[in-house]
Amino acid sequence: MSPLVMLAAEEAENPLIPPIPELVIGLIAFVIVFGFLAWKLLPNINKVLEERREAIEGGIEKAEAAQTEAQSVLEQYKAQLAEARHEAARLRQEAQEQGATLIAEMRAEGQRQREEIVAAGHAQIAADRKAASASLRQDVGKLATELAGKLVGESLEDHARQSRVIDRFLDELDEKAEATR
Repeated sequence: MSPLVMLAAEEAENPLIPPIPELVIGLIAFVIVFGFLAWKLLPNINKVLEERREAIEGGIEKAEAAQTEAQSVLEQYKAQLAEARHEAARLRQEAQEQGATLIAEMRAEGQRQREEIVAAGHAQIAADRKAASASLRQDVGKLATELAGKLVGESLEDHARQSRVIDRFLDELDEKAEATR
């Protein structure tokens, strides 16, 4: 065959379309490889995918359970916090009430002590007044007796008579003092 004929024969064949025997052999090899992969690898691939899906779903379920548990713990903590706040408010109120009661008791005690002191002062003043009055009566009595003795010219040394004269004189002074009031 001449080179020209070969060249013409080569030009007649399309390079994009493979020859039929190669196409049949390729198709048979593809079916064999595909069948082997479907028979051996596909179950393992499906098994791995199923395990992964179960792991993901289990992880999601665990995450949801953990989230639910965290939410319940959060609610529990909120309830405990609210209870603690309520207890603190109750204790604060109780302390205020005790403080007010204590202040009232202290005021009452102070008032009672003040009244005792005032009463003791009045009693002391009355006692001092009586003592001063008695002392004054004696001094005035002595002076009056001496003066009367000098005026009358006789001695008024008789104690009983002196006491009667002094008492009468002081009673007259008291009556005059009350009449002028």
